Amino acid sequence: MKKVAVIGLGNIATRHRHNLKFLYPNVALLVMSASGRIPNENISDSDGIVTCIEELIEAQVELVIVASPAPFHAQHSIPFIEAGIPTLIEKPVTTTVEDAKAINRAIELHQTPVSIGYCLRYLPSALQLKILLDKCKIGILYNVHIEIGQYLPDWRPNKNFLDSVSAQNRLGGGALFELSHELDYAQWLLGPLYVKHSILRTSEELALDVEDMADITALTESGAVATIHLDFLQRKSHRKCSFVGSKGRIEWDLMLNQLTLITATKTSVLYSEPKWDKNQMYLAMIEDFVQMIGKNKHTCIKFSEAIKTVSLIDEIKQQANGNRDIT
Repeated sequence: MKKVAVIGLGNIATRHRHNLKFLYPNVALLVMSASGRIPNENISDSDGIVTCIEELIEAQVELVIVASPAPFHAQHSIPFIEAGIPTLIEKPVTTTVEDAKAINRAIELHQTPVSIGYCLRYLPSALQLKILLDKCKIGILYNVHIEIGQYLPDWRPNKNFLDSVSAQNRLGGGALFELSHELDYAQWLLGPLYVKHSILRTSEELALDVEDMADITALTESGAVATIHLDFLQRKSHRKCSFVGSKGRIEWDLMLNQLTLITATKTSVLYSEPKWDKNQMYLAMIEDFVQMIGKNKHTCIKFSEAIKTVSLIDEIKQQANGNRDIT
């Protein structure tokens, strides 16, 4: 890698710039803000600021990471895809099915390598869990419960939470989009989900113009029931998932990077590495994408999977609107 680019100036863009410089110390890294403005602040790990996508295309960057707010992902990524420049798009890929389909059309037409930044798929406990479920370790799967909660005002202590992407509808905020990692891994592990019921709520505590709580009930193709809870309100961060089957139960603690198997006769820890550096997920994601670019073996997320997550969110919102009309 000789020349790369990152679109966006938020926290995740900062992480990606740092990681690109770590992996490729001699790379020239160009930066563009989501709006194309010239920032007043110093931008870390940057070798130059540009004001438009055309400058990056003319500079012949070899890889670009689109880490702008999700509503702008289509307009930021499609020109690179059309120019044949490999593009890693941060999650969620877009906030509308129409934008996701537009990106997909560009990929199919130009055959440019594209992947999506759902980094949790590179968490070691997630990879182990995938193997266990594929091998039916707990027999017939009956129920799954997924829960994530963390207090939005504490996410970015150096910034007023009301000014964050998470809090603003126009920037693609809300629990569904901002916590869509859970929706991505749910379908990665379980296959397609069919939404049966959903409730979206906005608390008086945060007073956002987006949902800060989401509760979903869905079915898998095999008939297992999945319940998913997402919120911006839990004062102590919580991120766990449980799988109940005919032969036992698997508890997955994502924050501890741990898997526990519970059967009728014993409880055993199958995997535990709580001190594992979570930044390794992001590094692995970039390295995997470079493998994809080189047409080598990789596990990058297919764009068709990213569309399924956007479609699932759309279905959840439609269900919630229907429930609101009924009540």
